[in-house]
Amino acid sequence: MSDLHQLGVKALATLLRNKEVSAVEVATRFLARMGGNPHNAFLDIDSAVTLAQARDSDAKLAAGTAGPLEGVPVAHKDVFVTRDFATTAGSKILQGYRSPFDATVVQRLRAAGMVSLGKLNCDEFAMGSANENSAYGPVQNPWDTARVPGGSSGGSAAAVAAGLAPAATGTDTGGSIRQPASFCGITGIKPTYGRASRYGMIAYASSLDQAGPMARSAEDCALLLSAMCGGDIERDSTSLDMPTENFAAALDKPIEGLRIGIPQEFFGEGLADDVRAAVDAALREYEKLGAKLVPISLPRTELSIPVYYIIAPAEASSNLSRFDGVKFGHRAKDYTDLVDMYKKTRAEGFGNEVKRRIMTGAYVLSHGYYDAYYLQAQKIRRMIADDFQRAFTECDLIAGPVAPSVAWKFGENAGDPVADYLADIFTLPASLAGLPGMSVPAGFGTGGMPVGLQLIGNYFQEARLLNAAHRLQQATDFHLRKPEGI
Repeated sequence: MSDLHQLGVKALATLLRNKEVSAVEVATRFLARMGGNPHNAFLDIDSAVTLAQARDSDAKLAAGTAGPLEGVPVAHKDVFVTRDFATTAGSKILQGYRSPFDATVVQRLRAAGMVSLGKLNCDEFAMGSANENSAYGPVQNPWDTARVPGGSSGGSAAAVAAGLAPAATGTDTGGSIRQPASFCGITGIKPTYGRASRYGMIAYASSLDQAGPMARSAEDCALLLSAMCGGDIERDSTSLDMPTENFAAALDKPIEGLRIGIPQEFFGEGLADDVRAAVDAALREYEKLGAKLVPISLPRTELSIPVYYIIAPAEASSNLSRFDGVKFGHRAKDYTDLVDMYKKTRAEGFGNEVKRRIMTGAYVLSHGYYDAYYLQAQKIRRMIADDFQRAFTECDLIAGPVAPSVAWKFGENAGDPVADYLADIFTLPASLAGLPGMSVPAGFGTGGMPVGLQLIGNYFQEARLLNAAHRLQQATDFHLRKPEGI
């Protein structure tokens, strides 16, 4: 079936369960699509591993012991450690590293029957908004190869948009699922912090990092999220001890009377006209479906950028200290003593953006600056979370743009990292508060580039988010549109 790559997770799962196609046939089709590594989306592929997993899925399908997603392919962002594929986190310092275990998210999706296609390119250690910071070259946006796919989960978004995988895992620290999903015209959700285990996910900022699925539709994301989530407190102390949940159960629930909060701060100066027009049109669709738009305020939205870029680098400066060339990863060849080896290894292994954030983090945690910067940022973080809770007394969900513009062209922000940081202004607040958020395709802007609508829910309201996204996707076809030639 030549069009298998155009099908989503649910459609493929149904075909496989009905034995209309085999897992090996599906895997073979996607492996053929991945030949030559279009868009530089993949960092490691091993067809022997993928086909072995597919054959195992076919055996389970034949025996009647199949998991809910048996035989459906998935690809993993390269910050999830895997036994069968190299894990680099997009960095030279981990080039060729093989983990002795699988991350919990990888393990759970495999237990649900999914077949791994390989590892996906990303900004180095998930630090970036454009996927231009990968040590292995940038990922190209399938809608326009001269433009960025967003970051840091750019490889994940591009792979799904280009039909190289029906679904992918991503991580979201400050918008790294939502923003690339928006730029590539797919659906992606970041669950409540702690919903998905961080065990085996290479840490950037531990109080912010969260795993989530990326796929074409809200329905497909719901199926993956149901398999990914669940308590893992023995291995991840920040994991929430909550039972697994079927996030697809209430997708078709009517949304009449749903109160959707519209933050005035998300629609001010700096929002591109084409993005505003697409988001406004999506909000009008919600009104047609019976939802009510409620004006709200998130007054500390602008403060989310300085707060995030103090807290996240501070945590990164601690987390990345383990990469020193002693036990694993890259080690400098020529050095005089241990300290010299540390210095040269890190100088060679880390890219410029990673070095920048490590130095920023070390600075704000240093004596004399901890109280002035880090402690103040933590206080404002709490205020940002409180702003959301006040808003949720007036509304059920919050909606707005994912990013101020559509995907920009490569090199447009070269030499100006702050320009990339500013692109996260609408996604950072929910991350700082630990709230669930998602990006839903909402139309197209300049140059025919996709625009995403951001939906934010209160804690543990993923099912409500997915329901609202699904109902919008039943009324529109933006999530079904594909780049030319896909």
